[in-house]
Amino acid sequence: MEELSRQHWLHDLLSSLEVGIVVLDRHFKVEVWNQFMENHSNLRPSQIIGQSLLDHFPEIDADWLALKAQPVFNLKTPVFLIWEQRPYLFKFGCNRPVTSELDFMYQNVTLFPLSSLTGNIERLCMLVYDVTDQASSQLNIEKLNNQLTAMSRIDGLTQLFNRRYWQERFQSLYRLAKRRDSSNTAMMLDIDHFKSVNDTYGHQAGDKVIQALAQIIKQQVRETDLAGRYGGEEFAVILSDAPAEGALKVAERIRKVAEATEVTHEGQTIRFTVSLGLAEFSGRYQNEMQWLDIADQALYEAKQNGRNQAVLREL
Repeated sequence: MEELSRQHWLHDLLSSLEVGIVVLDRHFKVEVWNQFMENHSNLRPSQIIGQSLLDHFPEIDADWLALKAQPVFNLKTPVFLIWEQRPYLFKFGCNRPVTSELDFMYQNVTLFPLSSLTGNIERLCMLVYDVTDQASSQLNIEKLNNQLTAMSRIDGLTQLFNRRYWQERFQSLYRLAKRRDSSNTAMMLDIDHFKSVNDTYGHQAGDKVIQALAQIIKQQVRETDLAGRYGGEEFAVILSDAPAEGALKVAERIRKVAEATEVTHEGQTIRFTVSLGLAEFSGRYQNEMQWLDIADQALYEAKQNGRNQAVLREL
C-alpha cells in the first residue's frame, strides 16, 4: 500500500510540473514521459515508453543527439540547449492565442545524467522548458531594432540610403578601393530644372519626380552598387568594379530611361531629364570627398554644357 501511495504522489508530481520530463536509456528508448510531454505531443506514455524517441520525432537528428548525449553519459556532465542556438528539440505547436505569429513552441532543454546504484550512467533525463513567451518578446525586440536600424539608414521618400548612411558606406568603399586599387566609379546626378517642376506643378509633383528617378536608379544599378539620395533632387552612386567606360554606359541608360519617363500628377503629365557627372577611382585621391568632388565637378560641367547628358572627369 505504501509503495502504491508513493507511486501515486510521484505521478501527481510529474503531471503537475509545467516542464517536460523525459528519461532515456543509452539507446534513446523512452522510460519516463510525463503529462507535459503527453499534452504537447498527443502521445500517451503507453504509446512511447519502451520505444525509441527518434522513431516518433524525425525532426531530431540521431547523430546530433548522440553527440550532445556523449558528455552526459561519459563525463557525467549536464548539457544545456538554448533556443537562440536551436529553437526547439521537439516540434510542438504553439498554443498561444491566434494573434501570435509563432508557429511552434520555443524550448530550452537540459540533459543531465541519472546515476544507478553502482554509480554508472545508463540513463539521462531531459527537462524541456517552454520559453515561447520569452523568445517571442526577444524576437519582437530584435525585429523592432532591425526596423529602427533600417529606418535610420533609408531615405523615406526614395527608399534609397540616406545621405548620412551613404557617406558611412562610401568611406568604407573608398578605403577598400585604396587597398585594392579597384576600378570603381563615383556618379553624381540630379534632375534638370527641378525648381521649375516644383514651381509649376507643386512640391507633391516634385516628390513624385524624385521617386521616379530613384526607381530608375534602382532598376539600372546592381545590388553591389551603393546608391543614395544625397540631398533634394541629387543622388550619388558608387558603381563597384566598374571602370569609366562601363560606368558611362550605366549613366547613359539612366539618362535615356529618365528622358522617356512620364510622371502623372493630378491629371498632368510631367517629363524630366537628368544630368550626370562621373569620376573613376584613382589612388591619387587624398580622401573620399576629393573623389566625390571630382564627380560633382563633372555634374556641374554637364549642366553647363546644356544638361541631359553624362560627363566623365578625371583628377
